[in-house]
Amino acid sequence: MPLNSLLAISPIDGRYRSQTESLSVYFSEYALLRYRVWVEIEYFIALCELPLEQLRAIPARAIEDLRRINLNFSEEDAIAIKDIERTTNHDVKAVEYFLRGKLDQLGLIEYKEFIHFGLTSQDINNTAIPASFRDAVEGEYIPAVARIIERLLALRREWKDVPM
Repeated sequence: MPLNSLLAISPIDGRYRSQTESLSVYFSEYALLRYRVWVEIEYFIALCELPLEQLRAIPARAIEDLRRINLNFSEEDAIAIKDIERTTNHDVKAVEYFLRGKLDQLGLIEYKEFIHFGLTSQDINNTAIPASFRDAVEGEYIPAVARIIERLLALRREWKDVPM
């Protein structure tokens, strides 16, 4: 269902949606959940690589399996997290439980207690949100500025013989 601009939170996602739609990859609720999943997974992998004694026996294939969770993150995954959140009433805790379920599916049940180990919700958010800004700057802002500069240089060449 298309977003009714009258029901949008702001004009950015309402009447300007066509100009800002590419930013939803970085700043939507779905994106925030995906970035949180990425932070949790990469932190867990970092614990494995220390190596943390309790994680020494984790199979090497598990690292790629874990990264695939993030690479293949889908709207269905985001919906599953939001469903968990209805029970936990806590957004980051829902991501943690989602990932624990994924470890169960991967046969890594004995390691799932190390998802979110030693972290706070703010540790996750304070990494996920800047990562989304970094990616938006690299993926959207810098290329847009480069196109503007390219266009200005083209105009300069086109109009170089016209007196001001």
